[in-house]
Amino acid sequence: MAASQRNLTTGPIGSSLLLFALPILAGNIAQSLNGSVNAIWVGRFLGESALTATANANTIMFFLIGSVFGIGMAATILIGQAMGGRQIGQARQVMGTAASFFIGLSVLIAIAGQFASHLLLSAMDTPAASLPLADAYLRVIFLAMPLLYAFAFFSAALRGAGDARTPLRFLLLAVVLDIALNPLLIFGLGPLPALGIAGSAWATLVSQAIALLAMALYLRHKRHVLWLGRRDIALFIPSAVILRTLLVKGIPMGLQMVLISLAMIMMMSMVNAYGTDTAAAYGASMQLWTYVQMPAMAIGAACSTMAAQNVGARLWSRVEATTRYGVVFNFLLTGALIAPIIALDRWTLALFLPGASAALDIARHLNHIAVWSFLFFGVNFVVSGVVRSTGAVMVPLLILALTLWGVRIPFANLLQPVLGADAIWWSFPVSALLAMLLSLAYYRWGRWRRAHMLPADAPVGASPAEVPATPPSPVADPDPER
Repeated sequence: MAASQRNLTTGPIGSSLLLFALPILAGNIAQSLNGSVNAIWVGRFLGESALTATANANTIMFFLIGSVFGIGMAATILIGQAMGGRQIGQARQVMGTAASFFIGLSVLIAIAGQFASHLLLSAMDTPAASLPLADAYLRVIFLAMPLLYAFAFFSAALRGAGDARTPLRFLLLAVVLDIALNPLLIFGLGPLPALGIAGSAWATLVSQAIALLAMALYLRHKRHVLWLGRRDIALFIPSAVILRTLLVKGIPMGLQMVLISLAMIMMMSMVNAYGTDTAAAYGASMQLWTYVQMPAMAIGAACSTMAAQNVGARLWSRVEATTRYGVVFNFLLTGALIAPIIALDRWTLALFLPGASAALDIARHLNHIAVWSFLFFGVNFVVSGVVRSTGAVMVPLLILALTLWGVRIPFANLLQPVLGADAIWWSFPVSALLAMLLSLAYYRWGRWRRAHMLPADAPVGASPAEVPATPPSPVADPDPER
């Protein structure tokens, strides 16, 4: 294995989990900083309408990424289980099958987006002043989708193999390039044209292309265990068993992200009805919320990978300990962020809004109500990540559907005549608390340990001709209690 890979089936669990999570957290910080810097350029120099435009367009972008999130997560879990079980050939075959799927799908989405951009934004009730700006921005983002999909998938796959540092290196490259290119392409410099809000999207496209190419060249040079070269071309022919597993397990996980993204769109539509100031306030608050949820996202992703490797190695006591450490780390790190964000939100929110904007006080008010929900969100994220690492995907989906669409959306919608916009803000902590309680109950009393990713009797693996270095062994049931 490459030096950057970690074996998560041995050693102290707490420190191993934290050290593996740190590069993921650093990547989350870098991505959020990138988005915040871009929002500062757009919001302070192009105005509230432009900031509202990017908030609406980015909601659609998150939906598109979230719609295939489950396939990528299923691939990551399969790779993690295979690496934990020392089945390198199987891990590489999962890589090839999933890469072919993602590349083909992302190209179709990029093409379809050129025709659907305006219709999608209109369906969200994007304010009229922001609609042309959002359309110009979103069309370029659609062009960038294949690059965004590929980079996100390769990064997740590498983390599944225990390598969190390689994705971080190239994510930092993408972030630095994006931050540098944003003002150049928004305002124009020398031979570069002034593209306005579309320049921000073009900066994302160019930076992702350069970082993705650099990552591919690096993996080839280092002969990373998941690098597939010319001699491995047969691995890009999808395996029927693996593809079926990616779809059967990935679609429910992807539906979770779709439900979240659709809920975001629904919430954005409700917010838009209150006008540009409230929409801009919500967009600025979401910039802060990305930072609050970063520790939970990083720890949850690390827990999922560590649990998957230990499921593959059949070390169930380490799976249980991973959950405990993950929950504790979430409370400590997320809680440590919420207090200063509340105390300093007048200054932090002012980074994204003009100083005299009426949106600033609205943003402070809604932030005080909703930001606490991320404590509960973090626990749910950690627990659900561990549960899904075995292949138990349906109950987490049902919990999410119930708490988002059975609680958050109805709460926000039905109580607006009484509470006004506050009904939207209070729906966040109410639904997040219920999701946490249900997830903990399923973890304690559910049968998720009996789940599996691949069929127990399905021998999956590339032939020695396809993976000359490491012939795969037959796939065993990852659950010793079955």
